[in-house]
Amino acid sequence: MFEIRVICDPADADRVTAALTTTFATGDVRRYPTRDGKRTRLYLTADHRPNPADWPTPEQAYADAPSINSEIGWISHSLADAECYTELDREFYLRKAALLDRIALLDDPGPDPVDGGAAETAHAAAVFLLDSDRPGLICDPRAYVRQQYAAALADDQ
Repeated sequence: MFEIRVICDPADADRVTAALTTTFATGDVRRYPTRDGKRTRLYLTADHRPNPADWPTPEQAYADAPSINSEIGWISHSLADAECYTELDREFYLRKAALLDRIALLDDPGPDPVDGGAAETAHAAAVFLLDSDRPGLICDPRAYVRQQYAAALADDQ
């Protein structure tokens, strides 16, 4: 991840921003006037666009996963055994995010919309895991969960 700063004419700011967002995976653009007020400063957090081959499909990520009912049981058991207000380990948050992703896929197997219901809940759990693991990483949070879950399953075998 890296930071990009561009100083440009205010009329070019949208065009420059569009060019950067097509070249890199970017976060929000922050705009500020220059000290003389004649130009615009643009600040973007960016990362190289991820290679699609690095992101498994849901079918690939969950091919060897335990059943959804088994994962619900594992999550429930982990919560029941935990002390109140105890922060749980990464495995819990990864498995929870993967479970919610799988449920959302059953609800809506299309693109990952954030439109409420299961998809929104899965997205929120994925963002939590992503922010816990790699703050500032710019990618699809649910794709990140699938990648990490598939890697965890591969490590267990």
